[in-house]
Amino acid sequence: MQQDNPYLLPDRVYTVLKWLGLIALPAIAWCINVIAPAWGLPYADQIVTTVNAVGTLIGILIGASAIKASKSQDTVS
Repeated sequence: MQQDNPYLLPDRVYTVLKWLGLIALPAIAWCINVIAPAWGLPYADQIVTTVNAVGTLIGILIGASAIKASKSQDTVS
């Protein structure tokens, strides 16, 4: 019997997005913020802001999926 996924996102997508939003994108933003001035790369602040905004968007998507899952589990219980 197949168990329904209560999340908006498939399990694998959820796991990858969670890793990106919580680990990878903040680390990339920090690395760009540190390295770009040393190498004289232009637009470092804009790039860091964009990477952080994408990370925040991913966090919002994950949060919406988790809220949907908790609501569907509450109605089943």
